[in-house]
Amino acid sequence: MAPALLTRRVLLASAMTATALRPARAQPAPQKITPELIAAAVKEGKVSHYTSDDLVQATAMAKLFEAKYPGIKFQLERTGAERVYQRIMQEYASKVYVADVVSSADLSFVHAWKGQDMLARYLPEEAMVGPAEARDQDGFYQTDNFTLVVPGYNTRIVKPEDAPKTWTDLLDPKWKGKMAKGHPGYSGTIMNGTYALANALGWAYFEKLAKQAVMQLQSAGDPPQRVAQGERAIMADCSENVAIRVIGQGGPLALIYPSEGVPVVPIGTAIMAKPANPNAARLLVHFLSSREAQQLRADYGSRTFHPDVKISAGRKPTTEMKLLFNDPAALSRDAEMVKKRYTQYFGT
Repeated sequence: MAPALLTRRVLLASAMTATALRPARAQPAPQKITPELIAAAVKEGKVSHYTSDDLVQATAMAKLFEAKYPGIKFQLERTGAERVYQRIMQEYASKVYVADVVSSADLSFVHAWKGQDMLARYLPEEAMVGPAEARDQDGFYQTDNFTLVVPGYNTRIVKPEDAPKTWTDLLDPKWKGKMAKGHPGYSGTIMNGTYALANALGWAYFEKLAKQAVMQLQSAGDPPQRVAQGERAIMADCSENVAIRVIGQGGPLALIYPSEGVPVVPIGTAIMAKPANPNAARLLVHFLSSREAQQLRADYGSRTFHPDVKISAGRKPTTEMKLLFNDPAALSRDAEMVKKRYTQYFGT
């Protein structure tokens, strides 16, 4: 059966089985950027990056890369994690390999591609500055940044003393018809957040939340935009990095870091097994893990593992939060269930 014809459930199950049956391998040796690698990448002339990163940040990253490596055109394909997954599977089914590097906010996809031998083993030296947990144990991908899933509110509509403080506060009848949120069927960030909260609070939480007449959006970046514009008073969830950027642009938003826990969304970056531009692909993953690129991520609101990156004053440190982490293998196994159950409550 061709990969594109496999259902996501079947693919992820087979990928997990394949990965589990393989003997453990040591991580590959970290690789350095060399003049030869840069020259070979420039000769290829372009690199294609498929990403579910926020579009504004992804565009800024592309411009920074092109400025650092003139002669290499950065071909950016930005869409939601689910659509990135579908695009990759269609390419490999048709044997037309366009994507060189992929970054996804849904690590279940990255694990699936690893299990289907669709990723290349490559470890950039720059990725070694982060914790071991930020690197795949077999060397197929790096978690070069992460964001958080948080609720929030419009400060022109809601007073701080009246604002919700926890996830369960969103169930208060006074917020009915006043909330917006993302959908896990389209957004890898919201998929991560939904799974983490379902494990922490139970599905009964979402069943009750659905009765609050919530405006259902797609991207995790949509709620900050809509709430800042005043279309709704409350973000039931959103990507923290997008909300931080909107706030930096003068948007009337305040974020909430609930005591029940804050879901962590790691962004996995990998080189495809059959890149059209293999040298440019290697150069790009070096760049994405570099301090320069990591600082850009922080400036645009993302969280980073890099010890030398400066975080803007006023941002709540993760040490003051209860963080909720997902097991990528479990998320891979349960992702279809999450979408089905969520849709039963909220619709498509």
